[in-house]
Amino acid sequence: MQELLEKLKMDMELRGFSPRTIKNYVYNVRNFSNFYNKSPELLGEKEIREYLHYCITEKRQSEGTVNFKNASLKFFYTKTLGTCWNMEQIVRVKEPRKLPAILSPQEVMDIFDAVDNFKHKTILMTIYSAGLRVSEACNLKITDIDSKNMQIIVREGKGKKDRYTLLSPANLDILREYWKRYRPSEYLFLGRYRTTPITPRSVEYVMEKAIVKARITKAATVHTLRHCFATHLLEQDVDICYIQRLLVHTSIATTSRYLHLRRMDLLNIKSPLDKLLSKKTLPGKKK
Repeated sequence: MQELLEKLKMDMELRGFSPRTIKNYVYNVRNFSNFYNKSPELLGEKEIREYLHYCITEKRQSEGTVNFKNASLKFFYTKTLGTCWNMEQIVRVKEPRKLPAILSPQEVMDIFDAVDNFKHKTILMTIYSAGLRVSEACNLKITDIDSKNMQIIVREGKGKKDRYTLLSPANLDILREYWKRYRPSEYLFLGRYRTTPITPRSVEYVMEKAIVKARITKAATVHTLRHCFATHLLEQDVDICYIQRLLVHTSIATTSRYLHLRRMDLLNIKSPLDKLLSKKTLPGKKK
């Protein structure tokens, strides 16, 4: 069993998978094997279907979790063992397309005001200003801030893609003040012991505390700031194609979901009921 897991790890490393994904794939395959108390090479389509069904019906796991287990097993069986994968029988669960929570500009400002530590405030502001993922912000280096061209270089973001994103004048002023106070060396945002970058979990914890302090009741996370970046740009009438490039979405359809998050009051669209009743007295009101 361990030999197969080592081979799985090697197969993923050869294809450039991230260490986190490798760890999770190995974990999922090991759990599948332990469920039957057999080596996975002795298990097949019938056992895979039963296991995924058990995860859905008995463990009540989310659609995304079950689909990730499905992907882990598919890679193991097709790449590591070289066996066939019947996609008609081992199907993915249909995931609900839920709209993410979006904060108004004032709510975003309330969160920033709720953070006392200047370094933490700067991280959150940079994430929002540039539309960064939390891991991308944590891995920023001083040399990634290109003040001459007013852009931030994001190196090896999701999918190991490099990209350029916005460096706003306000964000640059904040970063310069931050540098004067903290004098970071290589990484822009250092962790507690100043030898490694701050961890994503630390930033998430800062955001969680700020949300509570600001009395925000929406189901927001630090990633919500990235959603707000895109939505607020749309509300400023920025072309959606530019936003797609800034977010590095492969498909415009992915970016288009932010169209559903725009505030209706800013679109200046009137309901046909308003026009219909504009010259009439509303029900229950006296003339």
